[in-house]
Formats: sequence, structure tokens, C-alpha cells
Amino acid sequence: MSSSCDPRYAPAGDVGAALMVIDSRLKAIYDGTTGTDPEQQQLIDQFTASLGPRGASDVLDGACTLIFMFMKWLRMAYEDHDKDVIECVVPNLVSTMRMMPKSVRPEVIPTMAGLLVAAGTGLSPSLWRKQYGDWTADEMNPLEATAFLLAEHINRLADDRDFASRMIVDALSNSGQD
Repeated sequence: MSSSCDPRYAPAGDVGAALMVIDSRLKAIYDGTTGTDPEQQQLIDQFTASLGPRGASDVLDGACTLIFMFMKWLRMAYEDHDKDVIECVVPNLVSTMRMMPKSVRPEVIPTMAGLLVAAGTGLSPSLWRKQYGDWTADEMNPLEATAFLLAEHINRLADDRDFASRMIVDALSNSGQD
């Protein structure tokens, strides 16, 4: 029986734009930049303002697609070692988010954990979240943080700072060939 949260029913969104935001955050952290570079933040703000409501929604769906793809890769990686992705990833990310009170308000952590569990069990994070209403402004930073933390987790596992981004770029390139 098919679920209403099956990923084939979910819009992929603007995965490229979502990846650009996550990749720029990763590079800033890896380069030792503390906080957000004001010039970089201004560029992101200008980009976001230029999107309009439909474009912003597409980037939001793109971030959910990233979360799904990252969790799918992590699920396969952990299963290769007879481990459960939810058991290995969700508590780690939740505890990390709890240490980020300026970016991630405590009341949205359960939603982000739910997104991770949905993706970890093969459901679309965006369709799972849609069941509970529209996204809130308070969920935007935590959503970005969730995608960022997953990408960073993958990069650490692969011992390659660009692995997660390269994996997505390769998947996007291959999907265009089909």
C-alpha cells in the first residue's frame, strides 16, 4: 500500500539553490569562519528576496529533498554495518540542535526529529510536514540546520569535506541524463 508521504508524490523543489546555501555554510565552517560572514549573509538575503513566494517554496522543497537524499545515503551506509540510521543519526542531530538555541528554538526540535525519522523510513519530509500545516518562520533556520548537520555528518563519515555536496551534484547530473 502506498503512503500519501511517498517521495514519488513530493515536489523535488530547487535542490540546486538549497544545496548552494548548505554548501556555503559548510565551506564557512571548514574555513574557520565563526558566525555568518556579513557579505555572504547579504548575498543570501538578496537571493532569497529575489525568489518570491513560489521560489522560496521551491527552495524549501529542495531542502527537504536534500534531507531525504542525505538520510537515504546514511541509511544505506549504516545498514552496511548492521546499524539503524534512526538510532545512529537522530539522537546525535537532536542533541546538536539543542546546543544551538540561537538558531534552533527548542519547540521546533521535535519537528526536525520527525523530519529525520520520516526521511529515515523512506517518507518524504516535505509531505510528512505538510500533514501538520504550513511551515512556520520559526522552522526555517532549523530546517537549514538539519540539512547542514546531515551534510556535515556525511562528510565526516566519508572523511571528505565535499562528499555530501558532490553526491547531490552527481545525483542531479545523472537524473538529467535519464
